[in-house]
Amino acid sequence: MTALEKATGDVVFKFEPFVLHVLCQELQDAQLLHSVAIDSGFRNSGITVGRGGKITMAVRSTHCLEVPLSHKGRLMVSEEYIEFLVHVANQKMEENI
Repeated sequence: MTALEKATGDVVFKFEPFVLHVLCQELQDAQLLHSVAIDSGFRNSGITVGRGGKITMAVRSTHCLEVPLSHKGRLMVSEEYIEFLVHVANQKMEENI
């Protein structure tokens, strides 16, 4: 809170979603992993095939959070709301685990 009160610009509370990149030898390996990821709730997962034939499977969660806290140095939310955001972000981290 002390750092936030001293901020002179815009401050955003941000929680990034989980991402795991897996290099696969065969496309069928990537497809199997993709199916498992989707069935496990990682709906933003996908397969990329590079120019050289490199097959990458990305397991991505949808657990993200981005909330403005201050604008031009003016705090826009209460300390209680920030504590709530931290709690929500920690829950999302637990879901990632």
